[in-house]
Amino acid sequence: MKVINQREFRNNSAAVMNAVEAGETYHVTRNGVEIAEIRPLPRRRRLTAEELVAKHRGLPQVDHSAMRQEANDFFGDDRVGDEDPWERHRG
Repeated sequence: MKVINQREFRNNSAAVMNAVEAGETYHVTRNGVEIAEIRPLPRRRRLTAEELVAKHRGLPQVDHSAMRQEANDFFGDDRVGDEDPWERHRG
């Protein structure tokens, strides 16, 4: 960790940001008091297709009929009809 003052950060921001990108952490001071920490964000590795498939296989199975029944119990089964209300009617 390096300590730099506000003026140093302002005048050398490109170099400071390059160092942060490389893994360095800075504390910025104003009038001798530390006011900020500049550090790299943790980077998450992208998963491969095989890893995604393996994660997907580990998910719990969904019982769709039980899910529909639970929704009906909660919201009620007051459907108007079998027609889709969002379907366009063509004259």
